[in-house]
Amino acid sequence: MVNPNKKSFAWLIENFSSLQSDKLYSAPVLISGFYWDLFTYPKGYKGGDSLVVSLAVTDGQSLPSEWARYVKFRLTIVNHLSHELSIHRETNIWFDQKAPGWGLSGMLPFAKLHDKDGGFLVNDELKIVAEIEALEVIGTLDESKDLLDKTCIDVNGFQVLPSQVEAVRGMFERHPDIAVEFRAKNQHLRTACMNFLLSLSEMLIKSLEEFSNEDLMEADIALTYLKDVGFKVDWLEKRLDQVKRT
Repeated sequence: MVNPNKKSFAWLIENFSSLQSDKLYSAPVLISGFYWDLFTYPKGYKGGDSLVVSLAVTDGQSLPSEWARYVKFRLTIVNHLSHELSIHRETNIWFDQKAPGWGLSGMLPFAKLHDKDGGFLVNDELKIVAEIEALEVIGTLDESKDLLDKTCIDVNGFQVLPSQVEAVRGMFERHPDIAVEFRAKNQHLRTACMNFLLSLSEMLIKSLEEFSNEDLMEADIALTYLKDVGFKVDWLEKRLDQVKRT
């Protein structure tokens, strides 16, 4: 039986180098009762030097205010020379009327993307593959929380997906005081903050040459946010300093 909450699709962008549009959208795809699309900025987002790819609910702001989807999505920029050279990014996050779209920045520097021998542009075509799994949540925040509780596993007071349990437990084992000053009580906010922390932690494990200046700037902003909400992330600050010095 086909799972209506899970789907993969490919977006092929032709004539990428000669596109005049500042913003480009994929065709919408039906997942979990809503239409979703990808969008990107062929010339860069606000002058950025790397490709940003975003996922959004089509016309999400016009839907009833009660809607929400907790989504795991993975984006791949396909390298036609070797699958191992393809760029993958993955995250888990809530989509709702206030935040109907989320982007993954710094996926691929434009210099690397446009390298004629790089394998990302073949016949001036760029291929992006999206793998989306949506947990449908319709109704009030209390109803959403009930469904979230049934789906996720509690690790040190944070509701995380089964696939995240090992990473979160390992983080608490290595840094047991990481959340002693974390103040948020709302489970949705706690989950969102933990996902944010996991994403940044995974990002800073990447090989150093994969970071752009835009990546480093956004990592600084992310660290500031995590400290503001109460996480102790001195270990991530040290890692970021190492990256900046290279």
